[in-house]
Amino acid sequence: MRTNKKKERVQLTIKMIAVDMDGTFLDDQKEYNRERFEVLFRQLQEKGIKFVVASGNQYFQLKSFFPELHTEMSFVSENGANIIVEGEDYYNAKLSMAEVLKALAGINALGPTAVVLCGKKSAYVSKEMPEEVFNSVSFYYPSIKRLEKLEDITEQNDEIFKFALSFPNVGIEAKLAALTDVLEGEMIPVSSGHGDIDLIIPGVHKANGLAKLSAEWNIDPAEIAAFGDSGNDIEMLAYAGASFAMENAQEKVKQASKEMIGSNNQESVLEMMELLLKA
Repeated sequence: MRTNKKKERVQLTIKMIAVDMDGTFLDDQKEYNRERFEVLFRQLQEKGIKFVVASGNQYFQLKSFFPELHTEMSFVSENGANIIVEGEDYYNAKLSMAEVLKALAGINALGPTAVVLCGKKSAYVSKEMPEEVFNSVSFYYPSIKRLEKLEDITEQNDEIFKFALSFPNVGIEAKLAALTDVLEGEMIPVSSGHGDIDLIIPGVHKANGLAKLSAEWNIDPAEIAAFGDSGNDIEMLAYAGASFAMENAQEKVKQASKEMIGSNNQESVLEMMELLLKA
């Protein structure tokens, strides 16, 4: 079935390409072919095609992958809760502090190995977080601050729009179900792979971010190509007219996409971008 989709795909007019990062655009060493991408990026610009990074990660981390180009592209970061367009703030969601404190009380009972509060200015963790865990978290959140306790977030002058949790990478579906019960619809748990779970504001996801940019740029969803591998990509893949799941993607992500391509270690996104440009 996915093979047959290729004839439909080459007839599409693509005006936006949206890529997830971890497990999709980046290989397992957290790298990509920078020279090959820059050539493609300039070709996209010549054709007026928007390039959007759509990730659950912090904007400060995402832009570090594109030191020379980040002010020329857009970022739907933090799973759509923080959108930056060509270096300028465009949109961010916001939780009330009452909602933040209520969610904290509920999730602590489930014993996550890490809890990160994600804000516009910084991410926040407890000083009790072990050093090796903090070092790992800091890769994804280069702007990060340790608090005596996470409840002290009320004293920070920031806007919180997402939680990032880590659990042992077993029984994740059960953890998602338990979080759904605890949060009672006030926040939505989504898997971001490898035992990590993001808690997002209802309706604030990658597809919502792309929809905001689509309206800004007068681009129809049918004119978007999106790439992903994890549960937090499902809405985006369903929204885009051309959607591609990685070979290494979660099974439910493959089911949500229109086509499956190679793994993140094979430069598969760049290869498909070249095909889309030729088409």
